[in-house]
Amino acid sequence: MKTESDTVELGAFDFECGAEIPSLEVAYEAYGEFDGDNAVLVCHALTGSQNVAGYGTETAGQARAWWNDIVGPGKAIDTNEYYVVCANVPGSCYGTTGPASESPDGEPYGTDFPPVTIGDWTRAQRRLLDELGVGRLHAVVGGSVGGMNALDWVRRYPDDVRYLLAVATAGRLDPQCLALDAIARRSITTDPNWNGGDYYDSEPPDDGLALARQLGHVMYLSKSSMERKFGRRAAGRDARRDSFPADPAASFFAYRDVESYLDYQAEKFVDRFDANSYLYLTRAMDDYDLAEGYEDDADAVAAFEGEALLLSFTGDWHFTTEQAESLAESFRDTSVPVAHHVIESDHGHDAFLVEPEKVGPPVRDFLDAGVAGRSVHDTVEEVEEPSVERDFAPVHSSLFSR
Repeated sequence: MKTESDTVELGAFDFECGAEIPSLEVAYEAYGEFDGDNAVLVCHALTGSQNVAGYGTETAGQARAWWNDIVGPGKAIDTNEYYVVCANVPGSCYGTTGPASESPDGEPYGTDFPPVTIGDWTRAQRRLLDELGVGRLHAVVGGSVGGMNALDWVRRYPDDVRYLLAVATAGRLDPQCLALDAIARRSITTDPNWNGGDYYDSEPPDDGLALARQLGHVMYLSKSSMERKFGRRAAGRDARRDSFPADPAASFFAYRDVESYLDYQAEKFVDRFDANSYLYLTRAMDDYDLAEGYEDDADAVAAFEGEALLLSFTGDWHFTTEQAESLAESFRDTSVPVAHHVIESDHGHDAFLVEPEKVGPPVRDFLDAGVAGRSVHDTVEEVEEPSVERDFAPVHSSLFSR
């Protein structure tokens, strides 16, 4: 299989906020051979990278090969059949220009980097694809905030997409998730080492970024999955409680498995991600509203003439099945062939990453045959009849109720 890992310089870039930078570099990876109409764009999630299938970029942790079970030769997104492109988004820190990149004055941009939007990500991807000679996409695929990115494609470039596949996503965040993201950002900006975003020649705000990541992990898991994985068990005898300063009473009480897990994940994360990028990308996600500038979601996707598949997970309270069903209704209102495939799972928001055996079949069949795909309708009725009543699994909106 042919693979390509590179960075393309796109020249000056105007952001939706009105600011401009003289040069935008976009890092990407591509897999397979392009034959003119087989391109699939995969949009990564919040702290993911272009390294969707593990063949090129030297990234670490969850940013590396983050969908390797889905993308590759003979897999659901088959790189023997499709030309698969994944690009790191503006504002991130895996090769595409962002706050940690060198500005025209030779210093890192820091918080002088322009605020980014998901619309900026989409426009940067369109320009990258132009450079690669890719016109209309066979499909655009994305999970989580990458699903918002995919939705933005059919709103912004409806004629450029044949199939939309949006996984574990919604047209906008709900107030609870907005609140949790605000707390995560506050943990970074109140770290003394953040220094207004100017920390690249000194100690970075690792404590604040670690806390933000820990909060994120709680958001991505479900109540039942945390019970199964951790319970109230104390961590092993060899576990160390040195990731964060301990309060004086800590030695008396148990250091629990769940604490040890969160500390471990935080340690890994601060080694690979930039705190300013976390601020920028979470704000881009929080700000996104599919219906902005339109009457409603249906009006926003009205120009799209392709087909759409929405995947949601019953244990996901970050992006619920109810939110996905609302999106599906918006497509039905505009007569877009759409399926909403609900997957029974207690893994929470991470399910789209950790349960490839459930995600792969509908993805494969949708890319092959659209909403008529064999596995697409395993859990819901056919979508051509909006009057059909559908039974969806219970959706829990409270923080720890799944």
